Amino acid sequence: MAKITDFRIGHGYDVHALSEGLPLVLGGVTIPHDKGFVAHSDGDVAIHAVCDALLGAAALGDIGLHFPDTSADFAGIDSKVLLRRVAALVREKGYEIGNVDCTIRMQSPRLRPYIGSMRAAIALAMGVGDDRVSVKATTTEHLGFEGREEGVSVSAVALIVRARASE
Repeated sequence: MAKITDFRIGHGYDVHALSEGLPLVLGGVTIPHDKGFVAHSDGDVAIHAVCDALLGAAALGDIGLHFPDTSADFAGIDSKVLLRRVAALVREKGYEIGNVDCTIRMQSPRLRPYIGSMRAAIALAMGVGDDRVSVKATTTEHLGFEGREEGVSVSAVALIVRARASE
């Protein structure tokens, strides 16, 4: 009996506004900055986009379906907890995480010093090696809401894989 490999790709996108005096948690890492995310949870847009990409690949809806911002259970929650739960849902459906790739659009602060820590935190939460996680950051050259430092947006893609016996 031959094996058939089932590959699925998902896309995620998230945006949060920035406001002074709030913590900035991005990719599972707290980054020193004078602004942080306005959000029900910790506002980690990178992890939220990765969650949506994984859920989309597995046809399991989106992050708001599983962790609604109307629920007190998720108020202030560490987004790594949400990502662990999403990874478990993907595995319950019979898939393994192949890789994820996300792009953070943010004018300031510069994120290069934190990329390695973000990759490690995201990988640990998903239960994969950090060689399966790519995090990139870019500015928008002072254009748009990201460039004016009003908010941050992140897009992510995920590949999940299931090998099964052919019939």
